[in-house]
Amino acid sequence: MHKKIPNIFTFISTFKKEEILNLNKNIGIIFRNYENKLNINEILELRQFCRSNNRKLYLANNIRLAINLNLNGIYIPAFNNNILIKKFKARKNFLILGSAHNAHEIHEKEKQGVEVIFLSPLFKTKEYKNKLGITRFNILSKLTKKKIIALGGINKKNINMLKITNAYGFSGISFFSNNILK
Repeated sequence: MHKKIPNIFTFISTFKKEEILNLNKNIGIIFRNYENKLNINEILELRQFCRSNNRKLYLANNIRLAINLNLNGIYIPAFNNNILIKKFKARKNFLILGSAHNAHEIHEKEKQGVEVIFLSPLFKTKEYKNKLGITRFNILSKLTKKKIIALGGINKKNINMLKITNAYGFSGISFFSNNILK
């Protein structure tokens, strides 16, 4: 049996039931909070909520905790270049996601055993003024056989442009809170 990999992901930093309930059930949820220390109880509550609502939950940048809490997988940010992550792969349905910004980071993520690569930023964002753009995104996506998720700057105006990319799917941080919840 193969893994069912979502083609849409969202990032959350706090557990808010109302926001998650407003999302489609096929959207993968990545819990990412780099500002505060991880609250295990919050993650356990989120895990229980996701399981009872048939949603996939991934934890950012803490593979041991993701395995111990029996989550659906891990998200490895671009700044994490530890190649020992591959040895932690715990079970069959544990999915390793990772992000990259350039060719070097794509190859780094392949060495880490990542199965899905978030390539960013496709469009201009507040943090990244240097966008990849459609052409460079497509060129970089051809460097790997892994599934590619478009990330960065996706909004109502440019979401239709995803059709001309080699992306398996897309992800957003502010897209879902700005568009779907209203």
